[in-house]
This record gives sequence, C-alpha cells and structure tokens, in this order.
Amino acid sequence: MIEINMFYDLLPGVDQKVYLEWARRAIGITLKQPGLIELSSHLRLYGTPTIRATTRWQSLVDWARYAEGAWLPLEAELQIITTNQRNEFWGASPVIPEPLRPAK
Repeated sequence: MIEINMFYDLLPGVDQKVYLEWARRAIGITLKQPGLIELSSHLRLYGTPTIRATTRWQSLVDWARYAEGAWLPLEAELQIITTNQRNEFWGASPVIPEPLRPAK
C-alpha cells in the first residue's frame, strides 16, 4: 500500500463555489479508480489554510495510472485556483505496517 498526501492553498479571492464544484468532480472521479483504497481530506487548523488530500492505493502502479490519466485534467484545473501545491509519497513502515488501536 502507498499513501499520497497532496497539500495546497486556495488562491486569495477564489470563488468557493468554483472550488467546491471542482472538489465534487474530483472526488467522484477519484473514487472510481482501480486500486484506490481510500480518500480523505483535512484542513489545517492553524496558520495558512492548507488543504491536505490523502489517497491510499494498493500499489504505486495503480496511482501512476490515475496520475497519468484521470488526474491530469483535474490537476490542470486545480493549478488555476491554488498555490503552494506539493505531493508527498509514503509507504508502510516495517515497524508498524498496519494501524494500531488501543484495546477496549
């Protein structure tokens, strides 16, 4: 499994309706991609209002197919309304390969 964290800020003055419309389309398209395990999004609670979108994929190949296909037009649109965009790629830790939860 791999995890991709995409970070970005909306440009000042961006119409929230435009961003929400883009986000709805992006979510719908992303959820249909082969190999996708999950999608989540978070808003930073302090500082610059950074958005983090996280996707988890069965393999790097699955993500690459998405990144080179369905994601390209979405990314082009996103770059018009955002700044400070960056991606981080993460793999499982050999120490804790699966999430741990406290016993009940």
